[in-house]
Amino acid sequence: MFLDAELATIALCWRIERRDGVAVGLTAHDRDLVVDGLVHRAAPGMTPSAIERSAGLEADTMDVAGALTSAAIDARDLLAGRWDGARVAVFAVDWTDPVARVDLGSGLIGAVELGETGFTAELRGASAALDRPVVEETSPECRAELGDRRCRVAMAARRRFARVLACEGAVVTLDASAEGLGGGLLRWFGAANCGLESTVARGSKTMVTLRAVPAFAVEAGVLVEVVEGCDKSLATCAGRFGNAVNFRGEPYLPGIDLLTRYPGV
Repeated sequence: MFLDAELATIALCWRIERRDGVAVGLTAHDRDLVVDGLVHRAAPGMTPSAIERSAGLEADTMDVAGALTSAAIDARDLLAGRWDGARVAVFAVDWTDPVARVDLGSGLIGAVELGETGFTAELRGASAALDRPVVEETSPECRAELGDRRCRVAMAARRRFARVLACEGAVVTLDASAEGLGGGLLRWFGAANCGLESTVARGSKTMVTLRAVPAFAVEAGVLVEVVEGCDKSLATCAGRFGNAVNFRGEPYLPGIDLLTRYPGV
């Protein structure tokens, strides 16, 4: 094993697979390495923190920090969310023979922070899923997502493609109707925002107002997919979708404010 050799030939590597299918390889070595058919570009500024592994139920986490010197990782892409949820594998190889490797950890990218000198990305292991609540909390709004297996609303006719005619800030004008898009999604299929999603705050006529300004400049004529949304209220579920039987909320359950009411109010 190269880890036991008298002369250290250890190189740390990262394989990052984004949700859109793009795979990127990086290494802390001073030259590029080919591992499993993927070229891992030299990024000496990439450094991992101590990797915490446990035999118990605690979440396995680590941090990866680095300078934004690689053309594959851009500050704008980080801020736009292209790397959110990306799957990362961290391993060590023998740089004289990259076939030999030792896996150090894997998981999904969580919080990403940008500083003056670079970025820090949190890598959350599989056991981090145990931090999530075991059961759902009650809420007056529906906890299902429009069109998922619990909601069961057919979405085939509620999503469509359109072209962008103009974009001013967070207001996008389409060449198709924007009615019913409030709370929905706008997916970009071209230009600089390709692969990103924007949440729609409201839609009226042919204009949609996004919850945030698009990460990159929008060109007229770019192709987008718009998906209808739902405000998760019982009234909308019953009146607009005719789906009250699948409503996943408790709109009539008394809240904690009931305990603070005076008698006779």
